[in-house]
Order: sequence, then C-alpha cells, then structure tokens
Amino acid sequence: MAATIKDIARVAGVSTATVSRVINNLGGYNEETEKKVMAVAKALGYRKNENARSLVQKSTNTIGVIMPDVTTAFYGDIIKGIEDTSYEHGYSVILTHAGSHGSRIHESMNLMGERRVDGLIIVSVELHGAAIESLSSLGIPFILLSTKTDREDTPYIKVDDYRAAYTAVKYLIDNNHRTIGMAGANPDDPIAGSPRIHGYTQALLDQGIKVDLNLIKPGGFNFESGKTAMQAFIEDDAAITAVFCASDEVALGIMSACYENEINVPNDISVVGYDNSKVSHMSIPPLTTVAQPLYEMGREGCLEVIAAIQNKCKIESKVIPHELVVRKSVKKLS
Repeated sequence: MAATIKDIARVAGVSTATVSRVINNLGGYNEETEKKVMAVAKALGYRKNENARSLVQKSTNTIGVIMPDVTTAFYGDIIKGIEDTSYEHGYSVILTHAGSHGSRIHESMNLMGERRVDGLIIVSVELHGAAIESLSSLGIPFILLSTKTDREDTPYIKVDDYRAAYTAVKYLIDNNHRTIGMAGANPDDPIAGSPRIHGYTQALLDQGIKVDLNLIKPGGFNFESGKTAMQAFIEDDAAITAVFCASDEVALGIMSACYENEINVPNDISVVGYDNSKVSHMSIPPLTTVAQPLYEMGREGCLEVIAAIQNKCKIESKVIPHELVVRKSVKKLS
C-alpha cells in the first residue's frame, strides 16, 4: 500500500495538517519540523497524488499540443521550444496528432478537454468554423503556431509566408536567374501553400519575368514531393536554372533527384529551401534557405499561453520575422 499523509503524521508525531502544509510547501512550520516530515515521507516512499491535488486546484499544470500526423523535420524545433519553456515554468506537455489535414482535430480537442489541460497550442493545423467553435468552447487559453484562421479573435504566431517566399525568389533573381521553378506547395492550402506560390509569382512579375505555370510543381512539404517535382522538370525538359522549394525537405528531394540524374547543385541548377530546419545544413552542398525561427516560435507561443493561464490576459497575434540564410546551393550566373 502507498504511504499516506496520515502515515507520515503518525511516524513523525505531528498533525496531518502540518504534514499537508510541509508537503505542499505552504509555510507555517519551523525548519526542524520540515526536515523531520520530509525525512519520514522519503523513508515511507510517499508520493503526492497530483491528480487529486489538481481536482482541488482545478489546474493540471499541463499544456496540450495538437499537430498534424506528419513525419517532416519541421516540427522538431517547434516542439522542443514548447517543451523546454513548459518545463521551465513547471508545466508538463501532452501531445497528440490531428491526422492528415487535421482530419482528427475534433477527437484531439476532446482528448485535451478530458485531460483538462490548462492551455492549448495548435501547430500547423488548418481550422474551420466548427473546429474554431470547439476550440473556443474549451474555455482555456490557446494559440495557433505556423497557421491562422480568418477570424481575428483566434490568436496566432507565424511568419509572413508571402514575404518570405518573395525574399527567396528575389535572391535567385538577384543572382541572375530568370527561369525559376517552384516545387512542393499545395495551391489549395490557404495557410502556407497559396501564399508561398503568390510570393514566388509576384517576385517574378515585379522583375519583369513572365510566370510560366508549367514551372510550378505542386505537392506536399516532404522529400517525395521534391523528387517527384524534379523528375517532372527533367521529363518536361524544362530549361530552369533554379528551383524555389516550399520546404527544406522538398529541397532535399530536388537535390536527391539531381544526384541520381547527374545534375550538379549548384553548377547546373540552384536550389533554395524554406524553414531552415536541421536538415538544411546537413545536405551536400549545404542548403540556402528561408529561415523560420522555429524554436523561438514554439517558445514564444508557450510563453503567451502560460501568461494567459496565470494572468488571465488576452493573447495577441504576432507575425515574426523571417531571414534568408545563404549557404552553398545557389550559383550566381554571369
């Protein structure tokens, strides 16, 4: 049988109220009493019942995280930022996957409600009317990371995907590339796909370059999409000198297909990625990419939720800056 507060009180020769105050660090006792109670608790193998404590306090000191059911490296740094920050402030983390394209978002939110999390962070899941209503009905602070909705009362933190894509393509144009392909974005994705395609096309138009829709190869944000896109470019005999990719993993897929077809990066074709995830500096050559501050995004989102939990304050949306990280995958044309 597990030791109880009554057991500790009996052995230590103090009241159960005193033991409770010592165990929960509430004060009202001297140092000698504290040492005696803690020594007896340790000797008896006592462990606090956090579930029972949370029922009294109506708090579980837990933050829920909902993310898509994906395998890309993009999410690692965001989750690490959330976890590190949570633990620093005395919170634990429950993580669940909402399925492909958020197909299990309602089940995920029901789970978080059952676990009585104090706050919720949703990463890269597109939310629509019913899901937003369910989220609001939980009655807890929440924030979206790397996604947003069309409702102003739904707080988020993300980069400006349009501006970030524009920056990447403008860099290629500044290096004298005029026939630039794009790989990996889904035009039906209003959060990250469509804005990145728009940034790509607008950068071309602003420099007087005609947009060729055949040079846009849609797909997901994964390695396979990059390989498929590059094979399509090769089969089309596309005269591209560079490719802007919707993610770093897409860029690695492009580079892998180039290697298999004896196309040299960057001498034969230049490649720019998106995210600055860990894989970007592991590639050969190291990948030039648009950096999203992924760890900082997770940390900032978590801090906002914790502040809202503790201070009952409103969470404001925030657009965080992107940065172009120049490495070795782009060649300047003469």
